[in-house]
Amino acid sequence: MTETRPIDVALENRLMGQGIYVTECTLLSDNDVTAAGFDSVDDLPDGTGLVLEYETVTETSGVGSDEVGTVVRTLLDIANEHGWAPGRLEATSVTTDGAVRGHWHVDQAWFDGLGLELDDLEFSQRVLETIQSEAAQQE
Repeated sequence: MTETRPIDVALENRLMGQGIYVTECTLLSDNDVTAAGFDSVDDLPDGTGLVLEYETVTETSGVGSDEVGTVVRTLLDIANEHGWAPGRLEATSVTTDGAVRGHWHVDQAWFDGLGLELDDLEFSQRVLETIQSEAAQQE
């Protein structure tokens, strides 16, 4: 049985069990960010992107590949269950105190090409190359 919840709630519920807590999630559609609390995942048009902020309890100061992988896999699982093709994902990782640890993103073309012209390894490499650590930006 699939969830018939808003995407923000579906992500929050699944990521929480992985130690990742969604603090903000908004839709990114046609370059226009809309408010969170939207209709069911089943109602999202293909190509709808997300701006996601989450906190994680970790001792590291930067974004880790494990957390990126967990967020991407969870989003893809939800998308596959609902027959939805995600658009761009823009993510910000913060500490439990709200300090930004870093940013990363996934282009819609990478989601679209996954399993076609991009294998899992190349997809992962592209995503991990987008990580911008907050500590590195302050140097």
